[in-house]
Amino acid sequence: MRNLLQGRGKFRPKSQDDHREENAIPEDLWVKCPKCGEVLYSKELANNAEVCPKCGHHFRITARQRIALLTDNGSFEEWDTDLRPDDPLEFVDLQGPYPNKIRSAEKKSGEHESLVTGLATLKQRRYVLIVAEFNFLGASMGSVWGEKLTRAVERAIERELPVLTVNASGGARMHEGVFSLMQMAKTVSAFERLGRARLPHFSLLVDPCYGGVTASYATVADIILAEPGAMIGFAGQRVIEQVTRQKLPEGFQTAEFLFEHGMLDLIVDRNNLPAMLLNLIDHHQRLSRSPVTTRIEQAATNGLAPAEPVATSGRKEPAS
Repeated sequence: MRNLLQGRGKFRPKSQDDHREENAIPEDLWVKCPKCGEVLYSKELANNAEVCPKCGHHFRITARQRIALLTDNGSFEEWDTDLRPDDPLEFVDLQGPYPNKIRSAEKKSGEHESLVTGLATLKQRRYVLIVAEFNFLGASMGSVWGEKLTRAVERAIERELPVLTVNASGGARMHEGVFSLMQMAKTVSAFERLGRARLPHFSLLVDPCYGGVTASYATVADIILAEPGAMIGFAGQRVIEQVTRQKLPEGFQTAEFLFEHGMLDLIVDRNNLPAMLLNLIDHHQRLSRSPVTTRIEQAATNGLAPAEPVATSGRKEPAS
């Protein structure tokens, strides 16, 4: 009663000196969508594969989240975890030497390199999965990137498995100079061998995908997919406008713009990616078992030119 008469009320807020750890609200409990401004519950957003349920904006996710989305639980067998970036140029800039940047990137991303490769299983379908990690130096393509990818493609050829690459990158890794640029030719050559083995390469472009990755293997795949709203290109929009001195059209370098101009085969919502991947793998397996394909492969093995298939309409020709 005394508290009420003094105007302080029965309950008083704690002072700044009071300890509130047990009642503190986590800072990452709510997330604001950058596209529509909706305030989203973090757990609800995670259950929706980090896609805004109101406007469909696709948040960036890590390589490990990609792997969890596209594989059966606990089925991913990672390869080449012992490979580490080297410092062939002894590169140093105003922010310090290259090895220091590597250690900082490892701490930030939890990875030892910007590419994760391995054997994946989804609904009993086996395939090779190659995923970029943007939190590691902007998923820049260095010499270890090219080596890990090439080894993964070679294992896919040995096991006769399709390959899915999930591509996000800021471009070549300048800290390695020409060693980084050489990976463009190296990776394209690896996928050329995959194609000669009659095995498909499915490429998924996610936000952001720029530089040497976009200019090499990521855009010469059998099927090129992209997530909605992903920014895709070689050089950035500001750089292009400065060089050409022209204003670029609205939505330039978005997945939707590229799809309208024939650069992509399909834009797929993140929640639909597993089902789409299953359809692509099953379609490839049906084609590889078809009688026409079998005859062509047998003829190629024997060094003979396969006969052209004859199209029939089902109508019988009149007897002469």
